[in-house]
Amino acid sequence: MNHKRLELAIEAAGLGGFEWDLARDVFVVSERMAAITGLTPGEMPADGGTALDRYVHPEDLPAYQARRERDLGAAGAYEAEFRQLRADDGRTIWVRVAGVVSRDGGGRATNVTGIVQDITERKVEEDHRQTLMAELDHRVKNVLATVQALAQQTAKRTTSLESFLSNFGGRLKAMGSANELLTAARWRGAAVDHLVAAELGAIVPGQTSWGGPELFLTPRAANALSLALHELATNAVKFGALSVESGHVDVRWTRTGDGGFELAWTESGGPRVMPPARQGFGSTLLEQVTGRELNGQTAVEYRPGGVYARLRAGAPAVAPRPETVPEAPTARAAETIVASSGPADLRGSRVLIVEDAVLLALELETSLSEAGAEVIGPAYELEEAMALLDRQIDAAVLDANLNGRSVTPVAEALARRQVPFVFATGYGEAGGAPGGFDAPVIRKPYDVTQVAAAVAELLRPS
Repeated sequence: MNHKRLELAIEAAGLGGFEWDLARDVFVVSERMAAITGLTPGEMPADGGTALDRYVHPEDLPAYQARRERDLGAAGAYEAEFRQLRADDGRTIWVRVAGVVSRDGGGRATNVTGIVQDITERKVEEDHRQTLMAELDHRVKNVLATVQALAQQTAKRTTSLESFLSNFGGRLKAMGSANELLTAARWRGAAVDHLVAAELGAIVPGQTSWGGPELFLTPRAANALSLALHELATNAVKFGALSVESGHVDVRWTRTGDGGFELAWTESGGPRVMPPARQGFGSTLLEQVTGRELNGQTAVEYRPGGVYARLRAGAPAVAPRPETVPEAPTARAAETIVASSGPADLRGSRVLIVEDAVLLALELETSLSEAGAEVIGPAYELEEAMALLDRQIDAAVLDANLNGRSVTPVAEALARRQVPFVFATGYGEAGGAPGGFDAPVIRKPYDVTQVAAAVAELLRPS
């Protein structure tokens, strides 16, 4: 390949070339390198190879010089990445520089040939990725801390394990719904109507209504409102308007002049309301936690005709409309507030478990075994699950994703054999079951008794 073709190939790759003639102590800057760095193309004094060092960012210069001297002396080649100050306008860019030394017959260096590449875009993406990872780490730790606090506060105010599991599981589900909506909007905000729909959509169809302007909340405010709605809904189902067929719950929200919003929860048509004899964690959460998290205040009134709650939020709780707005969620409240008709009976049934989270798989195995099922598996990987399909199986519990791989091949094989299955998954697909299968879906986090009940329903004679 001749010199001209080499130059064309280098330019096509987005690289700029340079040469350092040691005998004449000059740098030769190519047109492409000049475009990248802001230098003037052509020859310039090399000053013993240090002429370009003044354009290296001061914080990166010592490391660059040390590496260049070490590599050129030992190996005759070097490569480095550093920030450079453009010679024409002073802008900071990231560059990658690589050079090789040519020597004469006596081993004396005569020429250094190198390339320069603008890697600013890549560096910006790396920085952005690191920022996102740090933010994810922060959010995960916040979620874990919140879950721990919920568990402790719930445990302090419950008198039985069954009550604790029901209350704690419902609160986790409410957090899960809010986080699912936030994830769909890339954590830029969750719509109030979506949060209300996720909690009230399927409790008792026809007995709930809601409405208000389009309004998006910050992640902190969204989680707070979701938990508050869950507590109010739970109380309404157990003791309030939604405990009878004639009752109704209406939720309305409006913007306030200070940039925040106000939400009113109104119950009517239910049994006569009396103030609670003692304050549980739900009341504490509503009256002491929700208001602070919303940068506002809350008030709950136990009116004889029905509970009335007013949640007022300040402007910091409101987020701009995100670029990505998810569709309104499908009804999921039935998963949040579970009215159990008693323990599931799975005696004589053979149930396959496919779940990559080992602790959760063990918990599922225990729950299904206690219900009388013979558990096949658990299978933690796709290959393990496929290998178990030659067994006699009456029903299956499938996680949608197994360590990054879809469970679809297992679901397809079961469907061909007409073996019913339920998805127990953390994937929030608004359109129904993963992969479009005609199968019930239980969203994580869930109470394992829900799964046993769902399997029992699958096996119920039609």
